[in-house]
Amino acid sequence: MSANPIEAREPIDLDFSRYLLILKRRWLPATSILLGTVALSALATLYLKPSYEAEGKLLFRVPSFKVVGSNLLPSTSDGEEPGDLRSLVATQNPISTQVEVISSHPLLQRTIDQLQLQNNESEALKVEDLQKKLTLKIVGGTDVLQLAYKSRNPKEAAAIVNTIMNLYLENDILTNRAEAEATRKFMAKQLPQTQDAVEKAEIELRVFKQKNNIADLTEETNSAVATIGDLNTQINTVRAQLKDVTAQTSELRQKLGLNSQQAIAVSALSQSPAVQEILTQLQEIERQLASDRSRFQENNPVIVNLEARKANLTALLKQQTIQTVGTSVQVPQRLLQLGELRQTLIQNYLQLELQRSGLSNRLASLSNSRSVYEKRMQIIPQLTQTQRELERKVQVAESTYQTLLKKVQELQVAENRNAPNARIVAQATIPQKPESGKKLIVVVLGVMLGVFLSTTTVFFLEMKDKSLKTLKEIREVFGYTLLGGIPLTAAKLRSRDRQVEPTIAEVAVRDTPHSLTSEMYRMIQANLKFLSSDKVLKTIVITSAVPKEGKSTVSANLAAAIAQLGRRVLLIDADMRVPSQHHIWELTNIAGLSEILVGQSKFDMAVNKVMDNLDVLTAGVRPPNPLALLDSKRMATLIEDFSSKYDFIIIDAPPALLTADALALSQMSDGILLVSRPGVIDSSSALAVQEMLNRANHNVLGLVVNGIIDKNESSNYFYHSSKYFNSQESRKEVVLQNFRRNKSSSL
Repeated sequence: MSANPIEAREPIDLDFSRYLLILKRRWLPATSILLGTVALSALATLYLKPSYEAEGKLLFRVPSFKVVGSNLLPSTSDGEEPGDLRSLVATQNPISTQVEVISSHPLLQRTIDQLQLQNNESEALKVEDLQKKLTLKIVGGTDVLQLAYKSRNPKEAAAIVNTIMNLYLENDILTNRAEAEATRKFMAKQLPQTQDAVEKAEIELRVFKQKNNIADLTEETNSAVATIGDLNTQINTVRAQLKDVTAQTSELRQKLGLNSQQAIAVSALSQSPAVQEILTQLQEIERQLASDRSRFQENNPVIVNLEARKANLTALLKQQTIQTVGTSVQVPQRLLQLGELRQTLIQNYLQLELQRSGLSNRLASLSNSRSVYEKRMQIIPQLTQTQRELERKVQVAESTYQTLLKKVQELQVAENRNAPNARIVAQATIPQKPESGKKLIVVVLGVMLGVFLSTTTVFFLEMKDKSLKTLKEIREVFGYTLLGGIPLTAAKLRSRDRQVEPTIAEVAVRDTPHSLTSEMYRMIQANLKFLSSDKVLKTIVITSAVPKEGKSTVSANLAAAIAQLGRRVLLIDADMRVPSQHHIWELTNIAGLSEILVGQSKFDMAVNKVMDNLDVLTAGVRPPNPLALLDSKRMATLIEDFSSKYDFIIIDAPPALLTADALALSQMSDGILLVSRPGVIDSSSALAVQEMLNRANHNVLGLVVNGIIDKNESSNYFYHSSKYFNSQESRKEVVLQNFRRNKSSSL
């Protein structure tokens, strides 16, 4: 069993060839609607009144000034004079704004009043009506605006365009003057305030420089950086020298055992003549005492006298020492007299002390100087920032003042200018020929409407027609084995729209044995032969779902195809309601199957031999209840009897959905062969007969699709076969002509 056929038909098929096939099938209504619509649109163009269109052009220029609020912005670049032509399209296009100005209500109303325009009712023309016929278009890539007006009066059209352009230019001049005057008055009031702002900013900058001793902060910064670097170099040098001198001083102090004050005192005393004379006398007395003590007692007047002199000299030495160095320094007496070496060392020591003191003072001075410069450097950035802010205030104030002063002067000139921001580059002339574009538009719209209506009609008819159109659709719905397809012949092709068969069906296998149709029936016969390998098919019932699908024609041709193979075939017309076989084979229907079943006639008298190996049993006179006759033991007995006499029995049964005859007969046969025809069978009928056959477990041998129109199929099933048979016919005709030519020449 196949998938649900309805689900198989639901998805949208994007194959455009399918839609092309739909249009091929419905070409007649589609073409009729399209041609009718186009003809009506062409007829409508004859009643259109002529319309004339006048055109004019404005070229816009850059204005010499532009007011934005209370600020005046220059609109010219370097090297350009006010009013020079240059592109405006590169930025936001100001022409779009001018378009709104031109189409504004006041300007158009002035045009109507000046020209005294009237409508068809001789009333004053309304602004809305004028706007509808007026077209404003910016010419791409340029600063040109095109004005066009349509009217039935060509002079009126030209006059309206020229009047609108002239009024716009006049209005533009007046607007620019008023704008310049208002702006100048406003800026003249701002000049004193701006000048006061400049003076105030300059005073503030001057006070700041005086307060912070600023001449040039940049130069000062560079100089301070250089000075600090030089001071750092000197400080490092002095520190190295001080370290060296301190080391030498410390070494001499350790050798002398004196500090700096003691060394100075000893040096001073050693150089004092009085002190040195006293020391000399004191040393002399000590030598005498040493000498006399060896000779005298301590109480000897000589010793006593010498001791007294010593004491006096000692007191005098102390007094002289105090007078020389003061009382703050205590100097041992042993140091009051120095040798030459010690004296030199003390002098060196004192010189080093003086040098160390000088280096220390210089280091301190250099460090103080560097601290001063570093503090100045720390506040220079803040001073620079403040100075720049004040200078910017001065520059802004001066710039504003200069701009205002310059613009006031320019605006004084602009007040007296008569040049607008645009100029007329093309006056509107009176059109000589009416506009033809409207007729073309009507025709194009008619064509578009015709295409839409014809397409809509085609798809509406296609949706309304539920029949299966192609072999592919039939196969998808039934799902049975396809045994063969029969192409539609020329006679049937002419009547396909009526969905009926010709009055006398064609037995193609007999009449045109070499045609494609005959070969298709032979292919069906071959497929039936190999359909079942375990059981030989002898009796088959051929039926369809609905009438007019060609089951009788298929039965006749299939019987003829099997008979041509030398097998004895009996074709039984079991459609007693609407019999067809006697028409196909041009037989009488006085005695047939119905008479045999009721015993009114015998088989030998009713059967008709129509071809070699092919006998036909017609339906006979229609009985009151055909199903009662067909679904009887007598019918089953007859089929068994026929099976013993014939190699193959084909039963032409009524449509399965209309009668139960085919289902009853299938129980007595080897299977049912279902015939279906595109354009006749619909999906609901196909599903119904399929469900009926499956529910009763009937043996469906396969499906034969009859009446295939190859050009309506998505795949050309018979393309190569038709070429083959056409070439075969051509070869036969050539052989026949050669035979006739040879015969005539021999005569």
